[in-house]
Amino acid sequence: MARDSDKRNFALREDGDESSVFSGGTPRQAALKAARRLDPADSEDDAERQEIRLREKGTHKVHIYEAWAWVEQAPDDKPDWMPGDITKGNVSKEGVEHLDDI
Repeated sequence: MARDSDKRNFALREDGDESSVFSGGTPRQAALKAARRLDPADSEDDAERQEIRLREKGTHKVHIYEAWAWVEQAPDDKPDWMPGDITKGNVSKEGVEHLDDI
C-alpha cells in the first residue's frame, strides 16, 4: 500500500472554481474517483461522456479527461453493508494544460 507521502492532491475545476479535491498516486486514480460522482447511466454503453479537469495541487498542470459513469449490480459475493447497485466509472486521458493564472 502506498504511503501518504506518495499521494498527490487534484482539485476538480468547474468554470474556474475548484470545488472538490481528490487524492491518488496518479492523476488517473484521482480522475476515476471523480468520475464516480457523475450522474450514472443505466449501462456503460449508454453513459454520457463528460470532460473533467483536475489541477494538480502545487503545480500549474491541469489533467483533462473524458469521463463517464454507469450503474451495475453488485457482485454476488459482496459484503453485507454494500448496496445492491454500485456506481462504476471510467476515464480516458485527453491531455494536459499548463495554467498561467495561478
